[in-house]
Amino acid sequence: MPRTVVFYISGHGFGHASRTIEVINALRTAAADVRIIVRTSAPQWLFDLTVSQREQPETRAPFSYHHTVTDTGIVQIDSLHLDERATIHRAREFMTTFDDRVRHEAAFLRAEGATLVVADLPPLGIAAAKRADLPVAALGNFTWDWIYSAYDGAADLVAGLGEIYAGADVAWRLPLHGGFATISPITDVPLVARRSRRDPVATKHALGLPLDEKLILVSFGGYGIETLDLDALSRLEGYGVLISGSRPLADLPPSLRSGRRGSVLPLDERALYAAGYRYEDLVRAVDVVVTKPGYGIISECAANETALLYTSRGHFIEYDTLVREMPGVVRCAYIDHADLFAGRWRRHLDALLAQPPPARPRVDGAERVAELICDF
Repeated sequence: MPRTVVFYISGHGFGHASRTIEVINALRTAAADVRIIVRTSAPQWLFDLTVSQREQPETRAPFSYHHTVTDTGIVQIDSLHLDERATIHRAREFMTTFDDRVRHEAAFLRAEGATLVVADLPPLGIAAAKRADLPVAALGNFTWDWIYSAYDGAADLVAGLGEIYAGADVAWRLPLHGGFATISPITDVPLVARRSRRDPVATKHALGLPLDEKLILVSFGGYGIETLDLDALSRLEGYGVLISGSRPLADLPPSLRSGRRGSVLPLDERALYAAGYRYEDLVRAVDVVVTKPGYGIISECAANETALLYTSRGHFIEYDTLVREMPGVVRCAYIDHADLFAGRWRRHLDALLAQPPPARPRVDGAERVAELICDF
């Protein structure tokens, strides 16, 4: 069994980090003596709040976070629009210093006594592991060479990234996937998803959320969405619309409902975590999540049996795969940007909630990946 596992995690959005945290938590349960190191530019607070620290016996090996730029992802203009040219330009610039980065990371891996690298799914982690002569597993639902292949002028970048991915010893491939053309062998695993263990009614009581309305959670990741017509949404009778805000924590206890405006309920995620709850508890407590499609939120809605109302997110090749595959794992429906921003949600929500749910998929991917790590 590997004794020091180093995770390289893409900083693109929160989805890569949140699912890898589930794997880390499962691994810490399965093998308390495995030391875990994280290298990522995803924010440290996400790990501080959600990596399990419960019952820290003296026998539990340490977990450590290191802020590291592992890849450049996608250049987002806002939550729903991206800049293709800037995306390729930034990725190509990153690759001009790639060899130096690999040399630095390989030295780090040797110094830390790493025995296994898991990459979700920055090429840097794979190249560094190979330089340090360490085994490396690719974990995820897409590879960056596949993502960039959709953009003009990226052929050289795509080819180079594909060669790096070919160095992985194995791919642990998640559902809703694309890419992986150069990696072999591939082991398909179930959804890795944050699952709530809390009763949704108890969660509503604890957070002061209404019990007599359908609850809608607006979730657009770290970029947010600032141009929704809140006046229109405040008149969405019979629904409560939870929207993240930046109200100080002191304004909110003991309830997250203070400051309600018609159907709109302000939500401070810091208050959620401070109350001992996690984001997946909120996903399970609501009826619908309104979002752009991404692996993380789709898997969480599937795991917590919550419907999903989605809108388009720009030229991102993963979008087509997700739209095609997600009806098999979650109740979902599309809303265009015009209706989304104007707050014309009712007919979309009513039709979505009238749908029968699909068969619940397997969502024990984190435990399965932890087993694979232990068996590696």
